[in-house]
Order: sequence, then structure tokens, then C-alpha cells
Amino acid sequence: MSFISKIKTAFGNQKAKEKLQIKDNVETIINDIENEPLAISESNVLYAGLNELGGYYFFQTVIVGTFHIKTMKGAQLKITGNDFELFLESDMIELESDHSNVSNRSISKIDFQIDEADAAKLDRSNLKGFVLTCKKQDVTFSIYELNDEEE
Repeated sequence: MSFISKIKTAFGNQKAKEKLQIKDNVETIINDIENEPLAISESNVLYAGLNELGGYYFFQTVIVGTFHIKTMKGAQLKITGNDFELFLESDMIELESDHSNVSNRSISKIDFQIDEADAAKLDRSNLKGFVLTCKKQDVTFSIYELNDEEE
């Protein structure tokens, strides 16, 4: 957070306070969960991994934060990487977030089916960002930079 934002927060600027709470929320989520995040948005953390089951590949995601959804229409994930874009559909159309025991925090588990050839592209060093679209909500994630000791 910039020096100016900290000063505005100290003097009661509501917008600056909200920004501080959001930033603290993402950092708190990262500190509370032992797995390393793949990407972050303003108020959400994306954890993800590949899984193979019976010859089918799945990009499994867990979104922790303010994103909360209940839909019968599924979700879409746009993955932007170095020289490629992938558009994935959720493997289930019925999705519902779970409430967390921490206030203003939900846990949303969404799996996306992916081709084996596209799965090979999902290396952290090749990725730039994600856009999750679900029920007229778009959440833009940027890749979380790991510290040297985390890599």
C-alpha cells in the first residue's frame, strides 16, 4: 500500500480503508492456507491443479474470498498465457459456494475439463492470468509471484 493511502486511512478516508481491508484479506487468506496460490484478484485467491481420471484431464480450482456463487448455468474460465488463450467450461453446471467460518469469505470449488495437449501448457511460467465468468460476474486473476524460497 502506498504511503498516501496509509495516510488517508489514518485520517478516516473510507475508500482507503476499504482498500486496506481488501489487501489484508488476500494476504490473510494466503497466510491461512498452507498450499501455494496460483493467482490472486482484489479479494480472492485461486488455488489450482491438474488431475487425470480415466483418461480425462481436469483443471481443478478452489477460489477463496469474497466470490460467492449459486448457479445452474456453470462457469467459464479464460486462461491467458504466453502465446495462447484457452477457454474452459466447468464440468458441472450446478455450482454452489460454501460459506467459510471466517466472515466475508466463501470457498468455491470448480473443475474444468481440459484436453491433454492444453493441460501441458498450464505451467506457472507460461501463464499470465485468468478470468472466471459465472452468473454475470467476472473475476480477473493475476499470477501470484512466489518468493525464491517458495519456488
